[in-house]
Amino acid sequence: MIESDDRLGPGAYLTPEEAKEFHKIFVSSFIGFTVIAIIAHVLVWMWRPWLPGVNGYAMLNDGVQVAQATITAFLV
Repeated sequence: MIESDDRLGPGAYLTPEEAKEFHKIFVSSFIGFTVIAIIAHVLVWMWRPWLPGVNGYAMLNDGVQVAQATITAFLV
């Protein structure tokens, strides 16, 4: 004879209390991950914006020229 328990649905392995606990952990982890991702995006935006400024992407050429001059100085 099959014993009845409080597990939900076919093939479910969690009781309602276990499901609620898992849901709390999942939601809090998701919120924490989202907050960290937002902070990381803000910091990267402050470091190097991914949308062009007033001069477009022309200001990137200055950085490339500085890097090229630095590398050339080491090679010569």
